[in-house]
Amino acid sequence: MNETNNPLFSIPFLKSLFFVQNKWHQHGVLLHTLRVVYHILRAGEFRFLAAGLLHDIGKPSCAFQKDEEDREFEEYSFTDHEERSYQIIKDWKFISSYTKELVRYHYLIRDIQKSKTEDFGRYERKKKIWDGLSEEFKKDVERFMVYDDLGKGKKRRN
Repeated sequence: MNETNNPLFSIPFLKSLFFVQNKWHQHGVLLHTLRVVYHILRAGEFRFLAAGLLHDIGKPSCAFQKDEEDREFEEYSFTDHEERSYQIIKDWKFISSYTKELVRYHYLIRDIQKSKTEDFGRYERKKKIWDGLSEEFKKDVERFMVYDDLGKGKKRRN
């Protein structure tokens, strides 16, 4: 897991929350989250509502500039943001275990796809987690990913 732990009022925390994420997101984390929630509500998929609100809650605290591309475009990477988000909410009694697991695994499909060519050890670990999930939950993760993608808006650049 990425060990970055940005304080609440740090530049990376505030910039990523309000203004900029990476080339895949048109908006900062807050507006992205609101867009995800909008698409969930519009589709009437209420079982995803709490996960939509919480899925990226850990992102600003782990925003960091991983490489030259991040520095050049003043953007951020968010390695293991889904685990950070889960760690924040895991003990919240008013959140269902289903929502907690959806937050924890909402990026798993993309992580598997990406790590297959970039980090085979990570790929194997993530694939093992995926293989351990129920078929029904896998379908929910796939469906939630649609709303997460809709919340991204247009790509900032190629």
